[in-house]
Formats: sequence, C-alpha cells, structure tokens
Amino acid sequence: MSIINWDIHLFEMINTGMSSNILDMILPWMRAPLFWIPLYVFLIAFVLFNFGKKGFWLILFITMTVSTSDIVSSRLIKKSVERLRPCNDTSINVVKRVRCGGGYSFTSSHATNHFAVASFLFSTLGLHFRRYRFWLWIWAAIISFAQVYVGVHFPLDILAGAIIGTLIGQFWVFIFNKYHRHTLNINLITA
Repeated sequence: MSIINWDIHLFEMINTGMSSNILDMILPWMRAPLFWIPLYVFLIAFVLFNFGKKGFWLILFITMTVSTSDIVSSRLIKKSVERLRPCNDTSINVVKRVRCGGGYSFTSSHATNHFAVASFLFSTLGLHFRRYRFWLWIWAAIISFAQVYVGVHFPLDILAGAIIGTLIGQFWVFIFNKYHRHTLNINLITA
C-alpha cells in the first residue's frame, strides 16, 4: 500500500468509521478559531499580569511564531504542493461536517499553527507550569484531529503540519532564549 493510499484509508477510517453524534457536535467547535478566543485572552492576560511590560516580549514571540507557521504552511507549502482537500476530491468517500472551503490541503495550517504555539509555550512557560504543559500538545492534537474528522484534511496533512509547526516553535524558542531569556527573569527549557 502506498503512502497516499494509506493516508486515504486512514482518513476514511477517521472521517466515516469513527462517526458519532457526540463527535459531530463537539469536533467542529474544536477547530473553530472563535471557540478558542477565551483561551487566547486568558493567555495574554496571564502573561501581562505575571510579567508586566516585559511580557510583551513573550506575546511578540508567540505572534511571530504563529505568523511564521501560517506563512510557511499557507503560502509556501500549500501553494507548492497543491493537494486537494478530501472534501473537494470526488474520488474519496467523505462525510462533510463543515463547509469545505477552497485552498489546498497539504499542510494543515491549523496543525502547523497550533503545534508551533504548543512547542513555543511548552519550552518557555512550560518549566513553571509542568503540570499543565503537556495539555498544550493535547490541545494542538485535538484541533488537528478535528480537521480530519470534519473532512477538510488528510492525516498526512496533520502529521506534516505538526512536525513543521513544532520545528518553527523551537526555532522561535532558540531566538527567544538567545535574546530575551533574561528579560523575563524566568528559566526556560528547550524541548
């Protein structure tokens, strides 16, 4: 079985084989950007409350992490690979749970962006919040899994996005550690 056939088979197992009313209700919300606004607001408030004006550096680096991951996924890779989304490919059995939309599938920008942020936060604030830092990976994984479940991405889109996002997050951790580690007076870790 080729990797593409395996990818399609796994997609169909997740998209149609795992179908349930509960997941149909929950997972479309998990991938919706507006659903996570309270978390983003909390994160910004938490950083500013705990680090004051110096927290702007951390917020700036999170913003640069997301910007970089989005540009790499959406503008560089997707436009180079041009893989159709499963919901736009008539040869694939898809249960469409959300509007399919345009654009291409490989890589998933949701996966790239969320794994980049998870990677960055895991390696910066994660040292101080060891109990909670693994939830960052679960958060990114749930959002990414939802992309396959609702029919807009293949599993390989998610896997590639997760790897690229994690690497981009670690790139920004390296830059942050080099120039701003001592600005916040916190001990940072690297993954």
